[in-house]
Amino acid sequence: MKILVAGILCILIGSLTGCKKQYTLVWSDEFNYSGSPDSTKWNYDLGDGCPNVCGWGNNELQFYTNNPKNVRVENGVLIIEAHNDSLGGKPYTSTRIVSKNKGDWLYGRIEVKAKLPRGKGTWPAIWMLSTDWSYGGWPESGEIDIMEHVGFDPGVIHGTIHTKKYNHISQTQKEGIITIEDCQDEFHRYTIDWQENKIDFFVDDQLYHSVVRNPEDDFTGWPFDKRFHLIMNIAVGGNWGGMQGIDDSIWPQRMEVDYVRVYQ
Repeated sequence: MKILVAGILCILIGSLTGCKKQYTLVWSDEFNYSGSPDSTKWNYDLGDGCPNVCGWGNNELQFYTNNPKNVRVENGVLIIEAHNDSLGGKPYTSTRIVSKNKGDWLYGRIEVKAKLPRGKGTWPAIWMLSTDWSYGGWPESGEIDIMEHVGFDPGVIHGTIHTKKYNHISQTQKEGIITIEDCQDEFHRYTIDWQENKIDFFVDDQLYHSVVRNPEDDFTGWPFDKRFHLIMNIAVGGNWGGMQGIDDSIWPQRMEVDYVRVYQ
C-alpha cells in the first residue's frame, strides 16, 4: 500500500528555473501496525481545555480522550474518530494527538496523507504549535495550520498562519484556500515547506499559498524561528466548525491518516 523512499527526497522547487532542493527523511509514522499509536512518537491533549482555555479557546463541544474508540491504528491507517456521546460535561468525544517533545522541528517539509470527515459540525485539522512558547502564549508564539476544513463548507481546504500581528481574532490572519472536491472520500497529501523566511502550502504537491516574512516584522509577525510540533484532531462545533450548526445524524465521523513524514 505504501512505498517509503529511504535516503534523499528531491523535490522540484521553482518550475521555471528547474532548481532542486534536497530533503532527507528525519521522522515518520507509516502506521504499519495495529492498536494504539506509537507512544514513542505521540502524546495526547486530553479533556476540554479547562481550566485554562475551556472549549480549547473556540467554544468547542468535544472532550478529548485517548480511548481506542476515539483513536487507534488499524488496516494501515491512524483513525481519529469523533462520537456523539457525553463525557466530562461535553456532548461529544474525539482525539487530539500531538508529537510534542517526541517530534519537534525547526524548518522542514511536513507531509500528512489524510482523508477527512464529513458533515456539519466537523472541524478536522492538521496543524502545528510552538513547543517551547518562547515568545509567550497564543498567538505570540505562532500557529501553522497545514490543513483545516469545516464540514459545512465541504471540499474547501484552508492553509493559514497565526501570529500576534496576524491572527483570526483581529481578522488579519494570512490564509490560503484551495478546493479539493473529494477530500472526504479520498486521501490527499497536505504539506508545508517551512523555510527561514517563507512557508509554502501544498495539496498533492500543488502550491496554493505562500507566506513570506515581511523584513520589517519582528517575532510579533514572524515567530517561526523556534521549534514546532504536529497536532492532528477533529473538533466538534465551536466558533467556526459550528457556525451553521451540528448535524446530529452524522456521527461517528473519522479522519484517517495514511502517514506522517517530516523531511529536513
